[in-house]
Amino acid sequence: MSLPRPRPVVALVAVVATLALLCCGGSLTALVYSFYGQKQNDNQLNLSGGCGQGGPINPDAKLPSIHDYGPAQIRNAAIIINVGAKLKLPPRAWVIAVATAMQESGLTNLGDLGKNNDHDSLGLFQQRPSTGWGSPAQVKDPVYASTKFYQKLKTISGWQNLPLTEAAQKVQVSAYPDAYAKHEPVATQIVNMLAHGAANAVGNSLAMVCAQAGQIAASGWTVPVKGATVGDRFQTPQRPTHNGVDLIVDRYTPIMAASSGVVSRVKCDPDFRGRFSCNQDGYVGKGGCGWMVEIQHAGNVMTRYCHMVRPPEVKVGQVVKAGQVLGQVGMSGNASGPHLHFEVHLNNDRSSAGATDPVAFMKKQGAPLGGAG
Repeated sequence: MSLPRPRPVVALVAVVATLALLCCGGSLTALVYSFYGQKQNDNQLNLSGGCGQGGPINPDAKLPSIHDYGPAQIRNAAIIINVGAKLKLPPRAWVIAVATAMQESGLTNLGDLGKNNDHDSLGLFQQRPSTGWGSPAQVKDPVYASTKFYQKLKTISGWQNLPLTEAAQKVQVSAYPDAYAKHEPVATQIVNMLAHGAANAVGNSLAMVCAQAGQIAASGWTVPVKGATVGDRFQTPQRPTHNGVDLIVDRYTPIMAASSGVVSRVKCDPDFRGRFSCNQDGYVGKGGCGWMVEIQHAGNVMTRYCHMVRPPEVKVGQVVKAGQVLGQVGMSGNASGPHLHFEVHLNNDRSSAGATDPVAFMKKQGAPLGGAG
């Protein structure tokens, strides 16, 4: 396979807008946390910058170390990404394919596993010769196996907008259909590191342009409201217990799921006096989130959406897609004006210990808040 060498990285510079407005309650403590649990050197950071304009890295080039994967595994990931690019599939497909191979083989090109084998499954995607994927030699060829995965993915209607685990399952028909989701965060990092930030690009486009407000990045993330200005930020010296970010936007602006996941909480959050008075505007000092929604996402991430104007449009246990409307902006609860209070929590921890800065987190997902790139 002859593949091009990487081109120079395109630097992106964004202006961070700050506006100190509005109030939201809470009492979370600061947490220093690396989302992917690994250190990155300057060269790795340069490779992951941009939105894919530099193209995929040649699998035979010197590759960065990523997470717990060795050189052979990272080379396989690079092959998967390069095949996707050669087939003119957008970067969301690359993330899906890499995450699928992480689950099926740990990015290792599996040979005959003997008694431990799942029937006759072989290669990066555990494709079975007996079910028509190809000969044993073919499915053990990473280029062939990746090509077959992508060809099947293309036949799935609307795959670009499906949650990753659903798209992967429609290709693989696995006995463990929910297993792919947990690999999405690291698969996103791998695509960024091996394709110059391609997971920050619009996920369903070949143009390799950075996702803008309302567009879903290849990472599977999007901004929760369009056209917002970033107001009060996460745990500032002035408000150390402010555990999210205020996104200032007009009343009735649709609030969207920042990524696919399962709705884990829908409620009227009581104020400091225990009142469930979410159907009326709040005020500073009232306390509570008002009408609120929480969503559990891949990678043990939870997002919280507060101060809706009326009861949310989703229910507990409902599976939602990135960009799906959850409700509308209001000022119920502890608020002095219409805005969305948006929080991100890690490690499946909805308490104070799990909170992280939404501005930094969303920038890493290729979906910067309010232009805070």
